[in-house]
Amino acid sequence: MLKRIDKRHLTMGMYVHEFCGSWMEHPFWRTKFLLKCQKDLARIQATPIRECWIDTSRGLDVVSGTFSVSSEEVDAQIDTEFSRLQDLPPIHVSFLSPSPPPALDRNPVDMSSELKEAAVICMKSKEAVVSMFHEARMGRVVDTVAAQGLVEEISDSVMRNPAALISLARLKTADDYTYMHSVAVCALMVALAKQLKLGDEQIRLAGLAGLLHDLGKAMIPLEVLNKPGKLSDEEFAVVRRHPVDGFHMLKACGNVPEPVLDACLHHHEKIDGSGYPDRLRGDDISVIARMAAICDVYDAITSDRPYKRGWDPADSLRRMAEWAPGHFDLRLFQAFVKSIGIYPVGSLVRLTSGRIGVVVEQTSKSLTMPIVKVFFSTQSEKRILPELVDLSAQDCAERILAREDPEKWNFQDLNALWSGFGERIW
Repeated sequence: MLKRIDKRHLTMGMYVHEFCGSWMEHPFWRTKFLLKCQKDLARIQATPIRECWIDTSRGLDVVSGTFSVSSEEVDAQIDTEFSRLQDLPPIHVSFLSPSPPPALDRNPVDMSSELKEAAVICMKSKEAVVSMFHEARMGRVVDTVAAQGLVEEISDSVMRNPAALISLARLKTADDYTYMHSVAVCALMVALAKQLKLGDEQIRLAGLAGLLHDLGKAMIPLEVLNKPGKLSDEEFAVVRRHPVDGFHMLKACGNVPEPVLDACLHHHEKIDGSGYPDRLRGDDISVIARMAAICDVYDAITSDRPYKRGWDPADSLRRMAEWAPGHFDLRLFQAFVKSIGIYPVGSLVRLTSGRIGVVVEQTSKSLTMPIVKVFFSTQSEKRILPELVDLSAQDCAERILAREDPEKWNFQDLNALWSGFGERIW
C-alpha cells in the first residue's frame, strides 16, 4: 500500500516509493529504494522536499497514529479539483503598471498546420539559445535584443495554436534539454499569460522571462549539468547557484526589464518558503516568478533527462496538483492547467470503449474532452487502424476512463502518432 507521509517520519527500513516534488529538488538519481543507509536518510532530511510516498508492502509502515494519506485519497481529491476547473472564473494579474488592455487573439490555426511552423521555430530557437549559452560561458554580454525577437516568433506560434510548439518542445532529447527547456518554458509562459488575459507587453515579458530564466546554468560545468547518475552534495549545491548566477549575467546586460530579472532569480522559490535562493514565501514571490516556477517544473518533469525518462503530461499535472499547496500559487496553477488542458497533447489515455489513444489536440468545449487518436484495443490486445475521436462532439458516446502509463505499454511510436514526426526532431 502506498502512503504519503512527512519526511520527518521516515525511518530505516521504509521503502521510499517517490518524493513529493520534482527530481530537480533532490540529489538522488532514483526515487524507489529501501532506506537502509543513515547517510541517505540524512540527505533526504536536508532536501527542501517536505513529503514522500512509502510502499508498506515492501518496507516498514509508519507508527500507529502517524498522519498519512493513501494514494486513493489523493487521487479522489485531485479528481474533484480538476472537475471544478471548467467553471472557475478567470483571474487577472499584472506585473506592469498601469495594466495594458488584454491581448487580442490571433486567428487560430489547426494543430497539423501549426506543427510544421512550430518545428521550424523550435530548430531556429535551439540554435539561438545554444549561441546565447556559449556567449555566457565565454563571459560575454548576452544579446537580449535578439532574444526579444525570438520571443516574438514563439509568441506568435503559441497565439495561433498553443499546443503545437509547447508539445514539440517537449520532445527534446536529454542532450538538448538545457537549450530546448528555455524554448519550452518561453512558450508555456506565453500560453499562461494569454490564459491570464494579460496585455501584449506583459505576454512578451513573460516569454522573455521564460527564455532567459535558466541562463545561469551556463556556469555549471558540463560534466555536472549532464551527469547521468546522482549528484554529490557539492555538485547539487553548484546546480542550485544557477538562479543567482543568471541574475548577475542578465543584470550586467543593462537593458533587461526588472520582472525578467526577478523571474530568473526567484523561479525556484516556493509558496511555503522552502525554495531557494532567498526562501521567499507566499506573496513575497512576484507573480512572474510564481508563473515561471510552474512552467519550469512542468517542462522539466515531462522531458527526458540524462538520468530519468520524462513523465506523461497528464500524470505530471496530477503530480504537480499533489505538490501545489506548498509549492505553487494555486490560482496560477489552475490557470496553467486550463492553458494546456487536463490531458495535454501527448497524454496516453484509455477510453470507455477499452481503446487506448493519444491526445492530439484540445477542444474549446471542455477541458476533459480533447481529440484523441485511438490506435490500440485492450479487448483484442492488438493495434488497430488509427482513428481520430473528438470527445466533445455531440454524437460521441466515448469518454476518457483513465490515464495510462506509457512505460507500461512501451509504444515506440507514441510521439510520432500525435506529432507526425519521429522520435527525434532536432
